Amino acid sequence: MFRNLLYFVLPATVTFLLISSQPDQHAPVAATASAKSTPADPGHDWPEYNGGPDRNHFSPLTQIDTGNVSKLTVAWVYASGGADTVRNTTQIQCNPIVIDGVLYGVSAGSQAFALNAGTGQELWRTAFTEETFSMTSRGLTHWTNGRESRIFFAYGSHLYALNARTGKPITSFGTGGKIDLKEGLNRPGADDYVISNTPGVIFKNFIIMGTRVSENAAALPGDIRAYDVRTGRLAWTFRTVPRPGEYGYNTWPKDGYKNVGAANNWMGMAIDRKRGIVYVPTGSAASDFYGGNRHGANLFANCLLALDAATGKRLWHYQTVHHDIWDRDIPAPPNLFTVTHNGPDGRPRQIDAVSVLSKQGFLFVFDRVTGKPLFPIEERPVPASDIPGEQAWPTQPIPLKPAPFTRQRFTEQDLSPYLSDKDREEILAEVRKARTGQPFLPLGRERTIFFPGTSGGPQWGGAAVDENSILYVPAKENPVYTSLKESPVQEAVGRSLTGKKLYEVNCGSCHGTTREGSHDGTYPSLVNVSARQNEPAVHQLLVKGRGMMPAFTHLKEAERKAIVDFLFGRESAVVADARPVHTTVPYSATGYNRWYDSKGYPISRPPWGTMTAINMHTGAHLWQVTLGEYPELTAKGIPPTGTDNYGGAVVTRGGLLFIAASRDEKIRAIDRRTGKTLWQAPLPAAGYATPSTYFANGRQYLVIACGGGKLKTKSGHKYVAFALP
Repeated sequence: MFRNLLYFVLPATVTFLLISSQPDQHAPVAATASAKSTPADPGHDWPEYNGGPDRNHFSPLTQIDTGNVSKLTVAWVYASGGADTVRNTTQIQCNPIVIDGVLYGVSAGSQAFALNAGTGQELWRTAFTEETFSMTSRGLTHWTNGRESRIFFAYGSHLYALNARTGKPITSFGTGGKIDLKEGLNRPGADDYVISNTPGVIFKNFIIMGTRVSENAAALPGDIRAYDVRTGRLAWTFRTVPRPGEYGYNTWPKDGYKNVGAANNWMGMAIDRKRGIVYVPTGSAASDFYGGNRHGANLFANCLLALDAATGKRLWHYQTVHHDIWDRDIPAPPNLFTVTHNGPDGRPRQIDAVSVLSKQGFLFVFDRVTGKPLFPIEERPVPASDIPGEQAWPTQPIPLKPAPFTRQRFTEQDLSPYLSDKDREEILAEVRKARTGQPFLPLGRERTIFFPGTSGGPQWGGAAVDENSILYVPAKENPVYTSLKESPVQEAVGRSLTGKKLYEVNCGSCHGTTREGSHDGTYPSLVNVSARQNEPAVHQLLVKGRGMMPAFTHLKEAERKAIVDFLFGRESAVVADARPVHTTVPYSATGYNRWYDSKGYPISRPPWGTMTAINMHTGAHLWQVTLGEYPELTAKGIPPTGTDNYGGAVVTRGGLLFIAASRDEKIRAIDRRTGKTLWQAPLPAAGYATPSTYFANGRQYLVIACGGGKLKTKSGHKYVAFALP
């Protein structure tokens, strides 16, 4: 709840001396415009999310290389608008696409736009206002039949088809140019929160879509659906929580589809268009940390699905976490590449592969056609749960190769050497009382430590793969802790529930039971909220949702009012009445508590952020380096520690790996052979996104969205493009 409501205000301490080629960001939207350029070589574009259908973040461009990258300068800056620089609540996570000299992206204010890719000059920008919310979009999808071009843009629960030349909705698509992604996602008693924050994929005349839904017990189902790109008509549906007679139904309690939601694709997909196979990862079933209402392995939550892109038929699947009670979603789109392995006869053979990352720091690799693992995966016993009603799955799959690219355990021996004496004493006492020391420890009433944290390890930025099938993955290694506490459910019927209790049950897992928020600013503090927001605005957030926060439509009006009263210092209560049992669970988590010391540094010993190169032919790690730094620590002679990071890398045939992602508000060029940083530059706000690179007007450009807004860094709204002089 309120995940984007109140961030700390940071002073503007960084001076960024750039001249924007963009006129007044509030200028009227252009009616029609186009970039004046000839059609580009396909290798010159960045035509899809993460570069292409394989989601490999790869470009064949070579104009910028290891020998001249140090000469990169700012070519243009576009001010997209929409940033909340007072509360620092906005972000940009968009990986812009570039087609025939036109760049398409999404602003900090969630509006789609088109630019001349060579100059940054705005061609058009949407001005949708019919939904009062904000969200974080990771990009757009392009379709063309050679005669017309469409841009597909998700805004709230709606998917729009826009004319690529003008940005205007194509009224023959759906109703007035849009379809409602909530339509058809039905479950008794569920809330109505659904958005699409990651672009869909195109297969012929279909656009295949996943959605983001809420993560509580009232979540909608996470069906995968394909729509006709011309009409918006629904073409097929794959249900990730199966119904009677469907494969996987027996991995849930009877009528599980009526009682459990999520298992959704929020992280994106990859597609093998030649074979007509779409590869769809899924997240955990809701709620995230308690599964006593969903005994069983829970297919198809936490799965890599291979679906027939024409029909939605399941071809094969692999479940990376059974009965997930740790929020261990697959965090990023798959990667498609080709490796050389020895066949049954001992002779080398080429195999088309697909891989997915794990928040635990694992890498699962499969034959793209058969689903057979290309490296051994072992089912290992894990501890049982001691929470009444919970039945943790007895084993979990552990890849034996490649080796994990993050550390797997955290104990008192792993505390940071940079802790103050006071911090060390206090933190050590807490660690000794906690459940920790291995993956897949079920949550209990006492503190349970996740390492890597609940968001990874790797996150939605995903991995890059070059033409030699070397995979590059950014990750972070920060401890997170939480625990389970009893929450009122059916037994509360007829009794009085206070606003404080309703807050703890519905909001405490994100903002903390004492309203302090998370230390890194991901979930803002709600202490003294009345000094920063008025009551109608907070109530509206509960009704509509915003950003990562779902709408709390599963609560009754009186319950929402009681929560608002509590936040504004008043005591009130409501009498609980009966409701469907599947909209509540008897235990809730006490927060996503990212663990930092009193100075704001992770409590674990470094590295805190890394980039790892892995040879996917052999599974061997080639190198690992830190990603990001705290300048004040480096100034003391401490080697770079790495930092929290969000976003992905771009890898080029020019021998380079480009990445921003780190909280130090820089973008870097890394020698992909050695991991050595060859160039870095400051950004106007942190680049928590994946860059794009493309060729226009005779030059290779590198562009990054600088949205900030996470990890207590300032929000921004600029896209910055670099090129050689």
